[in-house]
Amino acid sequence: MLSRRFFLSGLLLASLSTQAQTTPAAPARPMSQRMADAFISWHPDSIVIGNRKTARWDYEQGLMLKALERVWQRTGDARYFTYIQKDLDQFVRPDGSIRTYKLEDYNLDNLTTGHVLLTLSQLSVPQAEKYQKAAQLLRKQLEGQPRTKAGGFWHKKVYPNQMWLDGLYMAEPFYAEYSKAFHQPAGFDDIAQQFALIEKNLVDPKTGLLYHGYDESREQQWANKQTGQSPNFWDRGMGWYAMALVDVLDYFPQDHPQRPQLIKNVQRLAPVLAKYQDPKTGTWALVVDQAARKGNYQEASGSSMFVYFLQKGVRLGYLDKKYADVARKGYEGLLKQFVATEANNALAFTGTVSVGGLGGKPYRDGSYEYYLSEPLRKNDLKGVGPFILASLEMEVAAESSLGKGKTVAVDNYFNHELRKNALSGQQETWHYTWDERTHGGFYFWGQQFRDLGAKTATVTTAPTATSLKGVAVYIIVDPDTKKETPRPNFVQPADVQALTKWVQDGGTLVLMANDTSNCEIPRFNTLAQAFGIQFKSQNLNMVKGTQFEQGRVGLPAGTAVFKNARAAYIKELAPLEVKAPAQPLISQGGSVIMATAKVGKGTVFAVGDPWLYNEYVDGRKIPAEYQNFQAAKDLATWLLQQAGRK
Repeated sequence: MLSRRFFLSGLLLASLSTQAQTTPAAPARPMSQRMADAFISWHPDSIVIGNRKTARWDYEQGLMLKALERVWQRTGDARYFTYIQKDLDQFVRPDGSIRTYKLEDYNLDNLTTGHVLLTLSQLSVPQAEKYQKAAQLLRKQLEGQPRTKAGGFWHKKVYPNQMWLDGLYMAEPFYAEYSKAFHQPAGFDDIAQQFALIEKNLVDPKTGLLYHGYDESREQQWANKQTGQSPNFWDRGMGWYAMALVDVLDYFPQDHPQRPQLIKNVQRLAPVLAKYQDPKTGTWALVVDQAARKGNYQEASGSSMFVYFLQKGVRLGYLDKKYADVARKGYEGLLKQFVATEANNALAFTGTVSVGGLGGKPYRDGSYEYYLSEPLRKNDLKGVGPFILASLEMEVAAESSLGKGKTVAVDNYFNHELRKNALSGQQETWHYTWDERTHGGFYFWGQQFRDLGAKTATVTTAPTATSLKGVAVYIIVDPDTKKETPRPNFVQPADVQALTKWVQDGGTLVLMANDTSNCEIPRFNTLAQAFGIQFKSQNLNMVKGTQFEQGRVGLPAGTAVFKNARAAYIKELAPLEVKAPAQPLISQGGSVIMATAKVGKGTVFAVGDPWLYNEYVDGRKIPAEYQNFQAAKDLATWLLQQAGRK
């Protein structure tokens, strides 16, 4: 039985018990993480959907795994990654085939889990190739997916000539991420066409709402004989479409000619959702435009999707900030109406309609009565997944003002190693790049900066006033030696002059060296010395095997930078020699490990290792006592606080 409801005061992101406390309560964990943990407790071994007896490849599985991936990115807790990989490994065989999946069904629902296949195929994991092959198998489905005469994907082979709103979420974000990962730009043209067909055929010109489905042939009983449209506006169908819009934009090239139109679609939909939001509850009705009609009710999954869409749209600048108020009110409603605790104090999520479809056997006619006939379910994943995603967006919103308007750039000039991309076969730069998800990338750290509201960028040329224009934080990592790059770009006197001027004018500079055998130290030192810092020709913390304690660096309480982390893992680092204006920040065993300097209006931070790359931040390798993930967030926070200070 449900025993309590949760209430929100202002922008409350985690619920607190109303029961009297005799001792101070520990800070509440974020709601996204609490609900993710609840989900894992319901499905500890495999994801069994609804009333099924066994697990099978399914879109609800894909939705939940994507939500868990985002929780992993926000926490650095490898439990979420482990769950994702364990679930996928029950289906993906060594040759890339997928248990229970049938390509010949041509069912768009089966593509959603492709998202996490692409994630694992880009990580440093054993047998990454099998995930790549499985993703390619799903992409192959799109090659033969039946289409309408106008070029729109049929929702399923068994639903001829029909486009449903659901299908845009099931297929297009995966299609877009695949097109980016495999460097297949033509895919974006096709994706844009799918959205254009939905906007053309399913948007009601009077209300701006979207009908659930469209039958090009007009043969279905549910289809309007003039328009082909189904008769009603189903909230979750619109929710799938809304999430698809903001998610494909994560991968769409900035210069693609149809990107502006997709953003216009986001901007067209937002005021429509605001208009139909219930003023009392903050949520949305199952049949969106008939909230007051007998039998209709506020529904959890569509409401969660709308909150996610609106808040993410605001965060990424697609929507005016006024829609954050709409999202906030919606989230308050979700917490009040649908989130509850049970007798064992575990979370539950109620109020999700089990399904909504068109046609089939028994026949679903898309009528108002039909949508109301489908039962409600507790802990239905179609509600739980979007609620976790909505919670994540609200949690990010609570801290994103710090980096608003600031750009954090990583150097790709002094460090410019090249390799062939494992997926696309294209030549790419790697090591300490924002996009790289393998061990040596800065993907996790970059995500932390982005969650703090900053933009991440890459500087591919020598530092000048022009190349650093608009950059608040500039990070130079591990300049190349000739061993790493045949023709490396060494630090030159002009670079030192330009960066000294940039820092004096208010820039925040981060200098990360490496052990002496893997970093061009002498010329890098000509830059560091301009700020009173020198990387010494010495290597500390030489770790043998898994003796992680040999790489421990204490982060004492009271330091200006590390407010929360107390221990880090940094191996094979170059210690620092420091003189004014630099000051030691972290010292150990008589050696300076990290230092800072105030120079003019700007700030410099230096450390002798690129210790915040994915391998030592994502939680999968080092013991939890080494808090590199939290230290990375602490440092990102501090750097953004320095940026712009006068």
